[in-house]
Amino acid sequence: MQELLVMVCLLAQPDICQERLLPLPKGAECPAVAEAAAHRWQEGDDRHRVAAWRCAPAGSAPVLPLTALSAAVLVHQGAPGLPSRENRGAIANLAVVIGERSVAVIDAGASRAQGEALYAAIRAMSDLPISHLILTHMHPDHSFGAEVFREAGAEIIAAPGFAAALEARFDGYLESYGRQIGAEALLGTRIALPDRGVREEVVDLGGQTLVLRAVATAHTDNDLTILHHESGTLFAGDLVFAGLAPTLDGALAGWLGWLSDPPEAVRVVPGHGPASLPWPQGRAATEHYLTALRDQIHAALEAGRPMSAVLDDPPPPGEWLDLDMVHPRNAAAAYKELEWE
Repeated sequence: MQELLVMVCLLAQPDICQERLLPLPKGAECPAVAEAAAHRWQEGDDRHRVAAWRCAPAGSAPVLPLTALSAAVLVHQGAPGLPSRENRGAIANLAVVIGERSVAVIDAGASRAQGEALYAAIRAMSDLPISHLILTHMHPDHSFGAEVFREAGAEIIAAPGFAAALEARFDGYLESYGRQIGAEALLGTRIALPDRGVREEVVDLGGQTLVLRAVATAHTDNDLTILHHESGTLFAGDLVFAGLAPTLDGALAGWLGWLSDPPEAVRVVPGHGPASLPWPQGRAATEHYLTALRDQIHAALEAGRPMSAVLDDPPPPGEWLDLDMVHPRNAAAAYKELEWE
C-alpha cells in the first residue's frame, strides 16, 4: 500500500511549504492517480500552489495518538490551553467510532495537517470506509481538518446552523487563527461545509449506533451532540469543558438550560480536557462557572454598572486554564444577552 504526499506552498509566502497527505480512492494505485489527484486538489484554490508530489509507503505520514474508551470508541486528547504556536491549535478532543461496516469521525481537528494525522491513525487500524464526519460545532479547533475526510469519502454532518456560521466566519477565522498558531500550521487548510444539517438522526455503522441531536443555542448556535448507544458515551463538544476555561459564543441561558437537563449517558467526552469524564458529574465545573457568570452579570445590571466596568471585574473563582483571558469576552457576551431579559 502507498499514499500520496503533495508538496503545497502558500502563494503569499512561497517559502512556506509542507507535504500534505491526499487520501486515495479505495483500490487506487498511487503512481497511476498521483498527478491527476494533485491537480484536482489545486483546482479553485487561490491561496496555495502544488509544487510536487510523490508516492510513499503507507504509514509515512504522522499519526495522531488515540486512547481506547471501548473496543469501538477511540479519543484523541487535545493539548491543554488556548491555541498557540506551540500546540498548533490542536487543543480539541477528537474521536473515532469503528463499526462492522464503516467508521465515523467526530470532529476533524484544527487544520488540514491534524485532520491528515487523524486519518492516518484510522488507516493504521482499519481499512473500512470512513462513512461519516460529524462536527459538534463550527469553531476552528474542531472543524478545520474536515476536507481530508470529504476526500476520503465521508459524508459531513453538522447541526442546521453550522454551514451559515462557518461560511460567514471562515476568512476571519483563517486570519485570526493564523496569527495565533502561525500561517504554516494552517497550510493547505480549506473550508469544507457540511453536506447536510440534521436536528436528530441515528447513524448505524454496523453493530455501533450513534444518536445525533442538535441543541438549541448554547455554546454556539450550531451545537450537536452524539451519543454512542452501545457504550453510553456522550460526545458533547464544547458544551462541556474541563481544564480550559469555557467560552461563550451562543446563549448563556440556553447553555445553562442544556446543562440543567442533561441527556442520559455513562461518560462524556468533553470538547477540551480529559479523554472522558463520568456523566452527569462531568458537567459540574462548566455549570458552576456559567452560573457564577450569570449571577455576576445580574448583580452588575441590578447595580446599574456599565459593561465597560464589568469587564475589569475578576472572574469567578475556579481552576481553569486561561480564565483571565477568556472571562472578559464571556462577560461581554453575557452582559449583552442579559441586559435585554
